[in-house]
Amino acid sequence: MFLEIQGIHKSYSVGENRVEVLKDVSFSVEKGEFVVMLGPSGSGKSTLLNIIGGIDQADTGTICIDGENMETMHEKKLSLYRRNHLGYIFQQYNLIPNLTVRENIEVGAYLSNHPLDLDDLITVLGLKEHEDKLPNQLSGGQQQRTSIGRAIIKNPDILLCDEPTGALDYATSKEILKLIETVNQKFGNTVIMVTHNAAIQYMADRTIVLRDGQIREMRINEVKVDAADLEW
Repeated sequence: MFLEIQGIHKSYSVGENRVEVLKDVSFSVEKGEFVVMLGPSGSGKSTLLNIIGGIDQADTGTICIDGENMETMHEKKLSLYRRNHLGYIFQQYNLIPNLTVRENIEVGAYLSNHPLDLDDLITVLGLKEHEDKLPNQLSGGQQQRTSIGRAIIKNPDILLCDEPTGALDYATSKEILKLIETVNQKFGNTVIMVTHNAAIQYMADRTIVLRDGQIREMRINEVKVDAADLEW
């Protein structure tokens, strides 16, 4: 199995109290799989995504990616692993304001030993006619496409998406979901997407439902719905 998560516990101090955010979470993901982690705000899904991405640390439990145990990595090795193998897409675009679309995407290429072809990716992203524009000249959807390009050009093993359509309108959200679907199919990256939008689960290979820090249900989609056909 490509990604194995075993017995993850995570808690935070809130004043005098200790709040348990994740409680014995375990599951595995196959290479190239598209997984949606679905749950309401406060269910622990973003915390879990951050732990998988090495941004946060679990109190107990293990995460193995392609046979490597993240818990045994010292900080420098963990940093290199994030750089070489993980791509992140967030609600916030975090683009560099004085760089063009092309240059913002190219920044990601410098973080990889085997980047994708820049011109091919810009075409897939539908940004060819916008490649020389600055971020403030773009729509929200175009900015998110650029941030996806920056994450994808690294050709990461795992693409971690934290509510990537949360700040977008309905039509643009569907465009971005279609793009992530295309990236998964064209380049074979494993995708793990956090969302509270139940409709998005139907485009995934598998849905993991979280509530109150625990996995409540896991569902396999035998027949996936094309992102363009999702409705909510």
